Amino acid sequence: MRRSRPIKVVYILWAIIGVGCESLQQPKPKALLRLDYPDPSYTPILPSFPFTFEYNSSARLKGLTQTAPDLYYPKMKATLYLSYVAVDENIDSLLNDAYQLPGKHMIKAEEIPERVFMAPEKRVYGTLFSVVGNAASQLQFFLTDSTDHFLMGSLYFYSRPNYDSIMPAAKYIERDVVHLMESLRWKN
Repeated sequence: MRRSRPIKVVYILWAIIGVGCESLQQPKPKALLRLDYPDPSYTPILPSFPFTFEYNSSARLKGLTQTAPDLYYPKMKATLYLSYVAVDENIDSLLNDAYQLPGKHMIKAEEIPERVFMAPEKRVYGTLFSVVGNAASQLQFFLTDSTDHFLMGSLYFYSRPNYDSIMPAAKYIERDVVHLMESLRWKN
């Protein structure tokens, strides 16, 4: 009987240590990423370009010596690169290039839906390509009057392309690009 008493004490001590060392598992609270971007206020572009449009005042103009400025979004670390070309009997090659450029992102893109834009009263026609997936550029577009002017744009973020992370910023800038397309006017 004396041998059972030390065994009981060992079992009791073992149980106390085992229970005392357990950590209580608690579920993690739900957390959602909250990205608040300011409501856009739009400003007309400088009059020195062959076109006018309104851009988000939170963007900064870069490359003002070129034929088209770039729009830099400092809070989102993104740039909308714009490129203007005068049409000189080369509209077919310009349109071909504009439609092939989004296709270069098909390797990483899940899909590239396109929206056609037409404003015949302003002589502005174009297409907006939204690149869905981990591609380098999340947004591309072109605008033309088919005879004199051709404007292309591509959006790039200064980060590794992770669509889930940059999607809110890409959608915010996409609204700005739609406003740019709707407010664009060609100068004659």
